[in-house]
Amino acid sequence: MSRPRIVIVGAGFAGYRTARTLSRLTRHQADITLLNPTDYFLYLPLLPQVAAGILEPRRVTVSLSGSLPRVRLVLGEADGIDLDAHTVHYTGPEGGEGTLPFDRLVLAAGSVNKLLPVPGVAEHAHGFRGLPEALYLRDHVTRQVELAAAADDREECAARCTFVVVGAGYTGTEVAAHGAMYTDAQVRKHPMRTGMRPRWMLLDVAPRVLPEMDERLSRTADRVLRQRGVDVRMGTSVKEATHDGVVLTDGTSVDTRTLVWCVGVRPDPLVESLGLPVERGRLLVDPHLQVPGRPELFACGDVAAVPDLTQPGQFTPMTAQHAWRHGKVCAQNVAASLGIGERRPYHHRDLGFVVDLGGAKAAANPLGLPMSGPAAGAVTRGYHLAAMPGNRVRVAADWLLDAVLPRQAVQLGLVRSWSVPLESSSPEVARVAGRPERAAKRTATTGTTGTTGKDSGAEPAKSRPGGEPGQSRPSGEPAKNQPGGERAESRPGGEPAKSQPGGEAAKNQPGGERAKNQPGAEPAKNQPGGEPAKNQPHPSRAAGKPRRAGEGGGTGPARGSGKARKTSRASGGGRAAAPSGPTRAAGPPADPGPEPPANQPPPGPDIAPGPVKRTDGRRAEGDS
Repeated sequence: MSRPRIVIVGAGFAGYRTARTLSRLTRHQADITLLNPTDYFLYLPLLPQVAAGILEPRRVTVSLSGSLPRVRLVLGEADGIDLDAHTVHYTGPEGGEGTLPFDRLVLAAGSVNKLLPVPGVAEHAHGFRGLPEALYLRDHVTRQVELAAAADDREECAARCTFVVVGAGYTGTEVAAHGAMYTDAQVRKHPMRTGMRPRWMLLDVAPRVLPEMDERLSRTADRVLRQRGVDVRMGTSVKEATHDGVVLTDGTSVDTRTLVWCVGVRPDPLVESLGLPVERGRLLVDPHLQVPGRPELFACGDVAAVPDLTQPGQFTPMTAQHAWRHGKVCAQNVAASLGIGERRPYHHRDLGFVVDLGGAKAAANPLGLPMSGPAAGAVTRGYHLAAMPGNRVRVAADWLLDAVLPRQAVQLGLVRSWSVPLESSSPEVARVAGRPERAAKRTATTGTTGTTGKDSGAEPAKSRPGGEPGQSRPSGEPAKNQPGGERAESRPGGEPAKSQPGGEAAKNQPGGERAKNQPGAEPAKNQPGGEPAKNQPHPSRAAGKPRRAGEGGGTGPARGSGKARKTSRASGGGRAAAPSGPTRAAGPPADPGPEPPANQPPPGPDIAPGPVKRTDGRRAEGDS
């Protein structure tokens, strides 16, 4: 008799704990598969310390394959679930598609950035939900301070060293607190010519900082922020974001090149595509975390509306503390449904919260006991070390080194502005040039008839803060202008390159003549996504015929400003229609995905220079 198949979608706090507990409970009595876009579990509470240069990125990640014995890891994102056929359709990181059959399904897909209908935010702001966004923010803040220090114009200097954080919740408060310390340390070593200092602003429509937490924690956090010079403005938010700054709801205009969006999260849109009852985007479950009427379906974490048995009529909030506990109870109930152990409802006891404000400062109320100052800082870091499922020694070592050594304020340029669009439904994955991406539009379908549902903020951004090229939202088109730098109107040494991969052939490469003849053929009229070259292999292709996924170069579906999906691939290797059940979307023909910006600015601190044309009459190495 074959073993039951358990599929877990998502490896956040809930999904990771579910997989780890199930692995222990079932031993070899079930086949457990974990579907996740990355091969690591991310400990989100320490992400602000990555952006502030305290912790290295790998310190806050835990390898899934290395820490989950007897669990099969599949890299990819679920984009269709057929509950009747008991299958999950997914797309891998390189565009390949697959189907996972299941006997029990656990939905723990987590949450994504929540957008509000504020003009310009989708184009000019960045979120803070994943490791790529934290790395981008660290590079961006470092670059703005360095450019401000070199600027002679006071207005430019003020704009570059002004940082606006929207959302005074847990994440926004920590980002502002750590960010202020980070930029102050930079300026102490390299003072600005104009004598100005960095300015951080924290905005929220709520009446106080940390509105969802105990009022004593709010007062402590507010006091620490103001002592560090953070401009805390409650009852105020962004009315409009522009290329050069923001307009606040009180009518004030603020010149800035940095807008960090931390207003909250919403459940992954995959839940809405199932056509099952939801509560504010969260899948309704019973106290055993099971979906009523669907004995094979469980949900936990941010995607599940779990009844709060301590407050009848309420649901547990979307916090990491609850998600971690959900995972344990969900695993026990999944095992019980297979005849291993007994079911149990989800009960919780509030253990309090901790907020790391940087240095020795923190706000905490463990077991309801309010604390502040160094004592709260020790409790906060001790809690994080105890809660992390791995890397404890490395994290503690980084904290020790940060206490005795200055931070390395350098920008690595690994993540560009266009790689981390705000409306991304997968903040844990950066958009990489040349990699097959899928559109981010979600489509909810019921049976075989679908109705399109758009995420907010779906229009492509034409510019981003940060001075990097990136016209691109996830659909891959680069932005023409980035605040914080000059317009990227041309490539070095010539006219703007009309083609990056996915368009017409580039008429001018940096520093040289028109590329009329590439070795062996006429100019390629088609890079991936256009017409094929006249004299290239595959002469049988008709001109203008789009390349399909799985052919030739293996291009995959494009990721756009929501998530558009293609038809699924049958498990037998042939092609078939998408599953008849709910899917996120059916998308257009395959596209090579986001490309680097079509119009590169002159080489700067964030952009590597292009090839150089020799002028001495000799051939450069590698010339044809």
